[in-house]
Amino acid sequence: MKEQDFLNIIKNEIGTKYIGDDCAYIKDLGIVVTQDSLVEDIHFKKEWYTPYQLGYKAVAVNISDILASGAIPAFLTISLSLPNSTTEEFIKDFYKGAKDCMKTVEIIGGDITGSDKIFISITAIGKTSGRKISSRKNAKPKDVIIVSKNSINKFGLSSKGLNELLNKISNPKFASYHIEPDLDLEFSEEIAGKIKTDYAMMDCSDGLADALFKIAECSNVSIICKNIEGIFGSEDYRLVAAVPKDFLQEINNYEIIGEVIDKSDFVIKINDKKYYRYEELKTFDHFGG
Repeated sequence: MKEQDFLNIIKNEIGTKYIGDDCAYIKDLGIVVTQDSLVEDIHFKKEWYTPYQLGYKAVAVNISDILASGAIPAFLTISLSLPNSTTEEFIKDFYKGAKDCMKTVEIIGGDITGSDKIFISITAIGKTSGRKISSRKNAKPKDVIIVSKNSINKFGLSSKGLNELLNKISNPKFASYHIEPDLDLEFSEEIAGKIKTDYAMMDCSDGLADALFKIAECSNVSIICKNIEGIFGSEDYRLVAAVPKDFLQEINNYEIIGEVIDKSDFVIKINDKKYYRYEELKTFDHFGG
């Protein structure tokens, strides 16, 4: 089974309205909540990271989801499953990296258990006051697809860094993009703090093409995008948004990369190539490779 098949079963079984975006927006409480896990030898290899870098990235991947929702990152809980050989220095450096990822976010608890390998599970909470919260189902025909100016030349660099690590390249050029991802904090703040209408925004943790496909599919529209270098990369943790064109006069930090159209025979089109099914993107799947 594919990852999305598992998600569909879970959604149908528990019958909640909150599953669908990377963050659950609990409007009554004024918060969004997300949770992500990192598993040794699945998401990372211990020899690639210092404990500081591992703590930094573990927090970054969760904060990225909060930023994608448009909320303000506020609180974290961190649960660790660790081998018996784990040292005090590892714990100190891990939490230093976790704190340094975003100093305004407070770590408020978590759990520690024993394990044969390192398992990291983090819950992040964001505040929604003064922000318009996004959803991947909110893209509308005539919206434009935008990314931040800082992102336009960075898609795919994390994947290049991963390949360097896998191939044990000495003096790698791109590994830092994979190990310590840069987050689109200002892009999220500017859009969510100024926009008044519904909009869609996602991070590109599984690639820019993946995010565009999921936005189009959930919004029942089609998206046309130019071929951005690195569009099929992964773990970029940059943001992409679908917003009304007239909103662009309110913001400065953006580049237009595509447009939303009425539902067509394809889900997304990149240059002249149409993609009809998610599997055609050949993105990473946790249960399929």
